[in-house]
Amino acid sequence: MKTLKQTVTDHALELGFDLVRVTSSVEFTEDREITLQRLRDGLMDGLSWYDRDRVLRGTNPQELLPGARSIICLGLSYHQPVSSSNSQHLLTGKVAQYARLQDYHKVMKARMRDYVRGLSSQLEILIAARWYVDDGPMLDRAAAARSGLGWFGKNTNILTSSHGSWIFLGQVITDLGLEPDPPLKKTCGSCVRCIDACPTGAIVAPYVIDNTRCISYQTIENRGPIPLELRPKMLDWVFGCDICQDVCPVNRNAPAADSSVWGQDASVGTPAEKLDTLGLVDLLRLTEEEFRQRFRGTPILRAKREGLQRNACVALGNLGDPSAVPALSKALYHDSPLVRSHAAWALGQIGTVQARAALEATHSKEHDDEVLGEIHAALADKAGQNAVSASEGD
Repeated sequence: MKTLKQTVTDHALELGFDLVRVTSSVEFTEDREITLQRLRDGLMDGLSWYDRDRVLRGTNPQELLPGARSIICLGLSYHQPVSSSNSQHLLTGKVAQYARLQDYHKVMKARMRDYVRGLSSQLEILIAARWYVDDGPMLDRAAAARSGLGWFGKNTNILTSSHGSWIFLGQVITDLGLEPDPPLKKTCGSCVRCIDACPTGAIVAPYVIDNTRCISYQTIENRGPIPLELRPKMLDWVFGCDICQDVCPVNRNAPAADSSVWGQDASVGTPAEKLDTLGLVDLLRLTEEEFRQRFRGTPILRAKREGLQRNACVALGNLGDPSAVPALSKALYHDSPLVRSHAAWALGQIGTVQARAALEATHSKEHDDEVLGEIHAALADKAGQNAVSASEGD
């Protein structure tokens, strides 16, 4: 006869979760203090919803579920082999792996709901439970680390022995009394590959990220202009970033995710299009309706059309291909000043005669001060480059 914990574990695996561990409902006091200090240091700036009250709630399971006794920590892989499906596009922008599939919040929550219902049915008791993914207050990585699901990497991701860091985390807080699993004793040792590889220097110390320097924050959460100093360092990423995961040795042999979880789950609606890279010129042409239709059901909607097109401009500026000038020139007349200003920056980076002509042509027609500032800077930057080239020629 199965034990209670064996039933809890087996049912999670039967429903397609890749990892399951258990920790107690004891408060996360150490993680609370670390997180509150991050807030005080300004490392979470830009995330207005991530405040002190949220941290206090998320580190006290009893406040989330009175009578809580255990936390069941779940992991679901999203790793996919690299595809060349969009190789016909010469000018493309990268998308983080997790965003190439259906919105994981819906997938995880639907599965965790079914999990709790199934457990109640198997155990023939009504289980008190609340379940969360990363849009809830629970400190998901703290729970995963304490349960032994994985350990903290220096990029702050949870690393697992079997699936690397390519996993979504979920927590089911419950009134079931379950024996906790011990934390893992693994660490990253002396490895600092993720720190060295981050182009924006967002990993300011081992296990510490400055949110405002992270490419993922800038391409998704930031609704305003991308800081000038960061733009050249963002390379060709248009939604999220995987660099610190791509270089991590723990991820080297991670298996691919079960495609049936992401492509055939009727509980979350029509399967979303899988996306590896996006044609940047195509992105600039999207109407609002086309944007919503193309990315329906995916996390990419979070960036909004304006944000995604802003990101496309930055990526085109970094690629520096003159063939992008016509599309960027048209973007100078976009209905969004944010997109216009970043298109001006990108044209300044490309710096051809045609790019300069486009900037000069729109100068007298632009009335937004920020856009005008970007146009002036782009023209001045190019003029300065020409002056340097001329003096070197002498």
